[in-house]
Amino acid sequence: MKKILIQLDTSQHASSFDRVVAVDAGVDELMSYHEVTPVNVESLVHGAMFTRGPADLKNTALFIGGSDVHSGENLLRKVQETFFGPVRVSVMMDSNGSNTTAAAAVLAAGKHLDFAETKALILGGTGPVGLRAAQLLARRGASVVIASRSEERAQAACDAISALVEDAKVQPLSLKDHKQLEAANQDTSLIIAAGAAGVKLIPAACWKPLKALKVVIDLNAVPPAGIEDVDVMDKATERDGKLCYGAIGVGGTKMKIHKAAIRKLFEANDLVLDTEEIYQIGVDLQS
Repeated sequence: MKKILIQLDTSQHASSFDRVVAVDAGVDELMSYHEVTPVNVESLVHGAMFTRGPADLKNTALFIGGSDVHSGENLLRKVQETFFGPVRVSVMMDSNGSNTTAAAAVLAAGKHLDFAETKALILGGTGPVGLRAAQLLARRGASVVIASRSEERAQAACDAISALVEDAKVQPLSLKDHKQLEAANQDTSLIIAAGAAGVKLIPAACWKPLKALKVVIDLNAVPPAGIEDVDVMDKATERDGKLCYGAIGVGGTKMKIHKAAIRKLFEANDLVLDTEEIYQIGVDLQS
């Protein structure tokens, strides 16, 4: 029986990136739908649920994507509400690559750090990738500082993580200038930049002098770098005594996780692959 992946994309056009990855992951048939919303998704989910017998449902799966992560989260909730009893198919949510990218970044950091002894600074921490990276780090015992230009958004991000992670050690940081960032992070051992593409979040003069800093990860692939002097190709590249990763340096792991997650969808008919589940797939790939 053929493995069918149904791509539910919330954007105007179904992502060509996600389509290519699905094909490379070994999907037999790919059905793509665009501008999918919680209002119009039910019939698409029913089409996946009611066309194959119970023993064969594992050969159909759903992938939720699109450029807007909040829309993807809402769509995932509606999809799960549509299932009932054992009549369901597996579903993966990775809108804008948020889960796979965050997982790859945290896995890269984990090669060099004991998270229980790590203080991490997430730049762009209120965005989809930063928020998920912070969640993964907090669950593994790291102390996490979520930085934003807005104190309200930074606090809201901390509250969201605390609701998901018991005893999470998270705190907001409202950034007004780079000097303030440097002063507040003298004991920081990890910096992850997950801000908007093409925006420099921290100059080299602010992160290079930090003596406790061990790992620097910039997830921005569009010039200028989010972390100045980190190259997009860096992969555990030593710069001024710090190990640096750029977007492409992390991207290889992200792609492996993405493909492995799609393949895993077809192992059972009741999987929900979100932040933690996708991270665990990355852990399994490394073991």
